[in-house]
Amino acid sequence: MQLSIIIVNYNVKLFLEQCLCSVQKAVKELTSEIIVIDNNSSDNSIAYLAPKFPSVNFIANKENNGFAKGCNQGLQLANGKYILFLNPDTIVPEDCFLKCIAFLESKPDAGALGIKMLDGTGKFLKESKRSFPSPLTSLFKLFGLSKLFPRSKTFSKYHLGYLNENENNEIDVLAGAFMMLKKEVIEKVGSFDEVFFMYGEDIDLSYRIQKAGYKNYYFAESSIIHFKGESTLKGSMNYIRMFYNAMSIFVRKHYGGSKASIFNFFIHLAIWFRAGLTAIANFIRRYGLPLLDAGLILLSFWVIKNIWNEYFRTDIQYENRSLWIAFPAYTVFYLIAAYYAGLYDRWYKRAELFRSMIVASIVLLAAYAMLPEQYRFSRAIILFGALLAFGLISLLRWVLIRMNVLSSSKNRGEHIETLIVGSSEEYKETTELLNDAGYQERVLGRVSTSENESDAIGSYKKINEIVATIPVKEIIYCRGVLSFREIIESLQTIPHSISAKVHTAGTTSIVGSNSKNTSGEVVSKENGYKLADPYNRRIKRLIDVCISFFSLITFPVHLFFVKKPVSFFKNCFLVLINKKTWVGYATNEKHLPFLKSPVIACNGIPVKASKQLPIESLQLVDYWYARDYEPLQDIKLIVKTYKRLGE
Repeated sequence: MQLSIIIVNYNVKLFLEQCLCSVQKAVKELTSEIIVIDNNSSDNSIAYLAPKFPSVNFIANKENNGFAKGCNQGLQLANGKYILFLNPDTIVPEDCFLKCIAFLESKPDAGALGIKMLDGTGKFLKESKRSFPSPLTSLFKLFGLSKLFPRSKTFSKYHLGYLNENENNEIDVLAGAFMMLKKEVIEKVGSFDEVFFMYGEDIDLSYRIQKAGYKNYYFAESSIIHFKGESTLKGSMNYIRMFYNAMSIFVRKHYGGSKASIFNFFIHLAIWFRAGLTAIANFIRRYGLPLLDAGLILLSFWVIKNIWNEYFRTDIQYENRSLWIAFPAYTVFYLIAAYYAGLYDRWYKRAELFRSMIVASIVLLAAYAMLPEQYRFSRAIILFGALLAFGLISLLRWVLIRMNVLSSSKNRGEHIETLIVGSSEEYKETTELLNDAGYQERVLGRVSTSENESDAIGSYKKINEIVATIPVKEIIYCRGVLSFREIIESLQTIPHSISAKVHTAGTTSIVGSNSKNTSGEVVSKENGYKLADPYNRRIKRLIDVCISFFSLITFPVHLFFVKKPVSFFKNCFLVLINKKTWVGYATNEKHLPFLKSPVIACNGIPVKASKQLPIESLQLVDYWYARDYEPLQDIKLIVKTYKRLGE
């Protein structure tokens, strides 16, 4: 057997689906085997993929054993002359494996090979070629000197920036996302060291290959897409901890004496430095934004009040006591309105900020009319204060987006101008999939796979001319008439500001990623749940809180009407503190949008009672509830089952 391909999967089944489609095309002229090790994924990966790919050997682990251990598990089953460790969030061209094997066979001194990798925008991924870590290279990378001098042999040694990315080169470190080795080499030097859970194991293996007298090569004559679909993001505390701990293990294992001590000092410095920045960013994302906004809103009202007093209404003096009550009250109203308008969703959208300002201003003016006379002041202060707050908050969001603390909705696959590259049939299939997934892209039209098709905007071979004249933010490539190789070649020609996704004809998913630092994005029918929408989730929580609060303050009434009133009041309290929800799923399906434990199932029956019904029926009801969720539906179910809310 010529080639064994080992893929370790964890919760990226739709990326893996596209990956396997490309791999099966790439092994057609080879004797090969494909081994997938699933590390206890919770997204039903094997149940979903095994029927689609009967020739693939799927191995299901009962726990997440990590990347290194998963690769070794696959290696024990491998019979190929060459071994390829491949990430599940990659797409390979049809001629990739043949070219790689031919190159390795032409280099008797070669131990292993890595490849040119691109992100979801076609941008070259620097981790395709790296040197071994050292104190100085780590220092230059940590303090940004490698970015300032990307071609310097001194400052950019970590990613070997001085080597041409389009030329084959001998390098130190191969990326674990695509690492092809000769079987005889791995038998001699040993497989991955399982002390590395994730990150660092590829550096360690690359080091041992060189130490055994072999060479590692960077191969630039073929390119793959690496979407970064895995769940551990580069900006997260978990990534920082795992990555730098892996570096520390590598140093202790291979470097000795003072060099190891110096390196470990820099590693711990990097951990504290990056952890501090990440902690600040995470605090702002999760809790700090409303506090920062509150400060800006208070500042806006105070500034406008002073300007109004100084230049327009010099005859009026407002009491400080009233201002200390009114301004914070107005700020709270503003923030509540902003929250329910969607300002604190994961993705920042300027339209939501504008909507928040309008809603908040209306709420403030309405509340103003109900305030006692002594707490009122000019409506102009409210209006112009809201306008100034809008400007300051907009400026704050711009700064946070530039610093990568927040993500702009421009990077999200919704409400954007999209072109679909494919045949007429593929175009129809893709648009139907987008509609089923609930996405609201503005599809501008079809780009044909051949010349002179009358119903197309133009040919994909002229994609650069098309995107130069049409406001495009995303391109979806269909693999069917076009090959994966043609898609990857075209991807490298489009501007990096345009994101790309890939859909293989006959599959039920579209995958992509906007950059190396963000997790991959998936479009499938599983996205089409209304319950997953942040707005609907906020309204659902508001319904839970209002009903619980109202029930608690009117508790004597319910003693006469609700069965098991003590349990009812307990449920009210648990829902109020967000330990339960009034209406939820009858089953424990993990692929549906997450909900807390429910009091009543979405079929209108208390959860314990609904367990007696057939599981298939309950799963279908749960699916309909998540897909077609309407807030009014919860209220109707709660009213209908009012007497049984204590069961």
